[in-house]
Amino acid sequence: MKEQIAFYKQKLQYETDAWDLAEALKKKNDIIVVDARSAEAWDKEHIPGSINFPHREINIESTEKLDRAKLYVTYCDGIGCNASTKAAFQLSRLGFRVKELIGGLEWWKRDGYETQGKFAENKEFTNCGC
Repeated sequence: MKEQIAFYKQKLQYETDAWDLAEALKKKNDIIVVDARSAEAWDKEHIPGSINFPHREINIESTEKLDRAKLYVTYCDGIGCNASTKAAFQLSRLGFRVKELIGGLEWWKRDGYETQGKFAENKEFTNCGC
């Protein structure tokens, strides 16, 4: 039982869902939302307030001016994409606190949260109720 509790406690330290992220952003917690996809994908649609930081560009030099006191939440398209995992790995390797958004942009939209960009789709979806 202790191992199971430890597993879930650890898992929650490294991932978040759309509802938890939206609530944290409403409370203005020290969070930077990182879209780890290409600049072209970000231009088409992204989470409001997110910064575009493609995972391929994350290195010591490109992160020099980032605030290490903040929590970085990475995301990408969703389940079929691992750019958020690659960004989370790179940022954590460089000493940043990081969480990955479960389901990425797809689940963010599915839960009915706003997006921005050239092709933003803002439809009403049913929130999972977590």
